[in-house]
Amino acid sequence: MDFGEVIRRRRMIRQYLDTPVPTESLDRIVDAALRAPSAGFAQGQSLIVITDRDQRERIAQAANEQDYVDRGYPRWLSVAPVHVVVTVSEEAYLDRYRESDKLGPDLDTLDWDVPYWWVDGGATMMAILLAVVNEGLAAGFQGSHNFDDLSAVLGVPDTIMPLGVITIGFGAADDQSRGSARRDRRLQADTVHYDRW
Repeated sequence: MDFGEVIRRRRMIRQYLDTPVPTESLDRIVDAALRAPSAGFAQGQSLIVITDRDQRERIAQAANEQDYVDRGYPRWLSVAPVHVVVTVSEEAYLDRYRESDKLGPDLDTLDWDVPYWWVDGGATMMAILLAVVNEGLAAGFQGSHNFDDLSAVLGVPDTIMPLGVITIGFGAADDQSRGSARRDRRLQADTVHYDRW
């Protein structure tokens, strides 16, 4: 698929067909995620890929999916055949920047205005979302703040932080599951500044 078309088609979907995702497609999506950039090539991003139905149901319960359904929306976390959780490790960045070609072994903390492990996690997430569209599939996202201890459900160590759950599958043709009000995209003239604000 043409890259411009991939960008135009990317949107968040919350209603899926109960159809398995082909293994080859999932392998290509994971490969794309692993090619996302990382500051200092720290590679502090990791993935948890969930296809097991029972585990997906536990994840849906941790997100209180029933509350979502009670508000009139269809089940989506428990129905999506694949979940991918992007995680980041601040410690991986500290370790990398203690190396001699970076800030050195005396580094205690990273005094960055921007915590780049989150930036890199977002880049990994976007690589997944675009790869999903390129495979003719659909994806949605539920942030980790919407879960009752997602780390515990997944057995994630304390030093690793999950961003949330990316759901992947074949989108239902009649997806009416808008969790947010439908809004027009902001105009380029209102959002892009050249040379200065």
